[in-house]
Amino acid sequence: MLSKSAFPLLLLNMFLANLSMGLVIPILPELLKEYEAGGQAAGYLVSCFGLTQFLFSPLAGNWSDRYGRKPMFIIGLFLFALSNLMAALAGDLTLLFVSRLISGMGSAALIPAIIAYVADITTDDQRSKAMSWLGASMTSGFIIGPGAGGLLAELGIKAPFYASALVGILAMICSLWMLPESLSLEVRQLRQQALEKKDNIFRQIALSVQSRYFILLLIVFALTFGLTHFEAIFPLFVVQSYGFTTREIAILLTICSLIGTFNQIVLTNRITQRFGEKRIVGAMLLLSAVSLVFLLFSGNFYYVMFVTMLFFTFGNILRPTINTLLSKEAGEEQGFVAGMNNAYTSLGTIFGPMLAGILYDIHIGLPYTFGAFVLLVSGFVAMRGLKRKSSSAAF
Repeated sequence: MLSKSAFPLLLLNMFLANLSMGLVIPILPELLKEYEAGGQAAGYLVSCFGLTQFLFSPLAGNWSDRYGRKPMFIIGLFLFALSNLMAALAGDLTLLFVSRLISGMGSAALIPAIIAYVADITTDDQRSKAMSWLGASMTSGFIIGPGAGGLLAELGIKAPFYASALVGILAMICSLWMLPESLSLEVRQLRQQALEKKDNIFRQIALSVQSRYFILLLIVFALTFGLTHFEAIFPLFVVQSYGFTTREIAILLTICSLIGTFNQIVLTNRITQRFGEKRIVGAMLLLSAVSLVFLLFSGNFYYVMFVTMLFFTFGNILRPTINTLLSKEAGEEQGFVAGMNNAYTSLGTIFGPMLAGILYDIHIGLPYTFGAFVLLVSGFVAMRGLKRKSSSAAF
């Protein structure tokens, strides 16, 4: 049965795990100016979080099954607090990079354990609703992160990191004393004694290339690539091109994220029922590409807000639609497909910001034109590939 005392803590922990990703975005221009760094450094700062999350997620998930969910919560929250404290105390760019790598490790420890804990303590009837709440807390972390980072920065450029570290420590203490272990001792001992050998993440990705749902996984990568490509250099772009302040960036990203999430809730089910998931995937990719290009046309604050809101809306509609298609294609391989979904998302988080930073240093508008090109090509590939799969399924 679902524990009323445990579930709010799980939501808080999921919120914190995703808060850290967006916290640094609006203060990035000032941080890089302080360290005399450019666009490449901005891209790498976002990418390194995804790198350690990608590398450590399979290991952390395995430890969660063997040694319990609660130890992974404590480890994840400790690393979360440590990374933010290191970022606050960082006197150079190297220590800031280390803090982001540690933050990715903390997220890898925390998120799979939270999802597994929810599965442990819920019945089949409760699980869908519980996962929806979990998804809402995850989205809230992404939404509030940039806004909180920008507003707290008015107290000092490092204030967001200190505040985040303090909240992480409090969450760790609460989890340590109030959160019961969801796996029995007998189950943990049996799993520790088991010698089952699992394929590493690179072998699993190689297997996914040969699967019937590979094109959908590529779309997951393209979507994440485009989103992180946008976010990694967005603060630098609007500061250098249009003179936006840290407060304006925080307000803009927060409002656009909230509207994008609202549009997702209101529109996704309606338009997919009318047009079907496969058409929506292609259309949202193409519209996302167009919105990225339109971002280059004007520096008016409300114009930029409108275009950014459209971009977030298209991405927010696209994500659950792809997840639905993946679930339908997975059949008996739901666990494997869910893992691959996370892996391709992490790869997009690694390569999107990295390339955006490199292109930004070449030309300020190049990341958005290239990001639009990737999304455009992905849209045409999705429309042709998914249409071909529909035609094959009809015979």
